[in-house]
Amino acid sequence: MLNIVLIEPEIPQNTGNISRTCAVIGARLHLIKPLGFDISDKAVKRAGLDYWDKLDITIYENLNEFVDKTIGKNIYLATTKAKNIYSDVTYKDEDYLVFGPETRGIPESYILDNFDNSIRIPMGYSLRSLNLSNSVAIIAYEAMKQLDFLNLEQTSTYFDKKEIKWI
Repeated sequence: MLNIVLIEPEIPQNTGNISRTCAVIGARLHLIKPLGFDISDKAVKRAGLDYWDKLDITIYENLNEFVDKTIGKNIYLATTKAKNIYSDVTYKDEDYLVFGPETRGIPESYILDNFDNSIRIPMGYSLRSLNLSNSVAIIAYEAMKQLDFLNLEQTSTYFDKKEIKWI
């Protein structure tokens, strides 16, 4: 099971999209406070996050708590400041994929402490970055591909339920 980590997420719609990705691929979602939105049951229902109850979710009070609780774990930091490309990494079950806040990214000191395990998505045209939820999906599905889509349904049953008529 992959671990998707969001440091101080700011935009509820991004976290909602990421939570759906985590639910679909069976990844754990880790949220590091402060959060830029409310995740109470009432707020989650109002936001239409219908996959929220399917999540394995852990919440940390701050980055230091997360770092202390993941000592010795295999962690990859997704940042535009990395030298390694995300697809050149060999992912393993239980890896942690860490993403920073939408407006600031991962704190530079944390990147420097983990520079060899920092990864980036190639981008051009001198643009800053992709949307956070898109970045999570790109990297998470690369990791899942390398893990042979562990525990995911790989064969569609759609046509098993339909009578096919060719015209």
